[in-house]
Amino acid sequence: MSKKKLIVLTGAGISAESGLKTFRDSDGLWEGYDIAEVATPRAWRKDPKLVLEFYNMRRRNVAEANPNAAHFGLAELEKDFDVQIITQNIDDLHERAGSTNILHLHGEIFKMRSEADESLVYEIRGDINIGDTAEDGAQLRPHIVWFEEPVTLIEEAARIASTADIFVVVGTSLVVYPAAGLVNYAPIDCPKFIVDKKVPYTSSLYNLTTIEKPATEGVKKLKEKLKNIM
Repeated sequence: MSKKKLIVLTGAGISAESGLKTFRDSDGLWEGYDIAEVATPRAWRKDPKLVLEFYNMRRRNVAEANPNAAHFGLAELEKDFDVQIITQNIDDLHERAGSTNILHLHGEIFKMRSEADESLVYEIRGDINIGDTAEDGAQLRPHIVWFEEPVTLIEEAARIASTADIFVVVGTSLVVYPAAGLVNYAPIDCPKFIVDKKVPYTSSLYNLTTIEKPATEGVKKLKEKLKNIM
């Protein structure tokens, strides 16, 4: 018997329990930085050195973090389901937990690319510095979708969402568009689950189960509920 297609959209809340800060922390800053100063094309044009320093620091933070029970729990679901993860996160914690099918909507912290040709993408574990260039001679930048840049993988993500037998949202407030709209591409009658410590208001979703818990506790509860619809 073929496995049911389980699509999981994850956000910052799942990585927060691994010690990675969300940019929507209460002070509106991200690791003490103003988003507009480090995560927009304007910031890159104005002060690329500052932007690189910020992402170099984040790369070190991710390297030091470890997957948590929620990441491992989602990876374990591959035993019983055909799991596809669509993540808004730029870390590699899903990969390290053992998930095998992951689409990174907003880029990956351990990749860099030419600022002139976004198809020239390279692995990076250390720091990117001013003067580091791609093979086309252009400055290297983080392989990240910044605010005000198009999310080029959103159409692929929407196509994947439309194939769901079950659609799950973990650790995202459903306010960052276009990613927040993906749940609306899931078939209307497929079971939907939202796991978050503060479940967002979603009156329009049909066949919805909410689990208002942090990701680590919530994914454990989710797995129990999914046993009934395998």
